[in-house]
Amino acid sequence: EGCDALVVATEWEEFKQLDLARARAAMTHPILFDGRNLFDPDEMERFGWVYRSVGR
Repeated sequence: EGCDALVVATEWEEFKQLDLARARAAMTHPILFDGRNLFDPDEMERFGWVYRSVGR
């Protein structure tokens, strides 16, 4: 809670099933750096995230 950013650097199943709305609500700044391209950029924008991924 209260973190400024979330960095995803693994393909573990727990992260693929992340509750994006709940995670965003717990953050000070909803910034997500997706090092594994697990999430859809359009979906992330709909949830209100500042989203960056590698290689897209």
